[in-house]
Amino acid sequence: MASETTLDHREKAYSLLKADAEKILRLIKVQMENLTMPQCPLYEEVLDTQMFGLSREIDFAVRLGLVNEADGKKLLDSLEKELSAIHEAISKE
Repeated sequence: MASETTLDHREKAYSLLKADAEKILRLIKVQMENLTMPQCPLYEEVLDTQMFGLSREIDFAVRLGLVNEADGKKLLDSLEKELSAIHEAISKE
């Protein structure tokens, strides 16, 4: 029973982190499409702040033993790649 609860908590923690990563992605898409260009300091500040916050969340979940460090890094790397692709696509327009 205890391991079932632990697994449940781990799945929920990863799911919450993934949802936060998706929120960042949506925020940046909206900002880039409607508000400002990627070269704008505001864009950079929002992106840096959001990515730092997510990395701290992941670090906290890893320290609690709820998320595997490799999985947390993979989530962050995946988000960075998606954001980079969006940045490239917008920059080419």
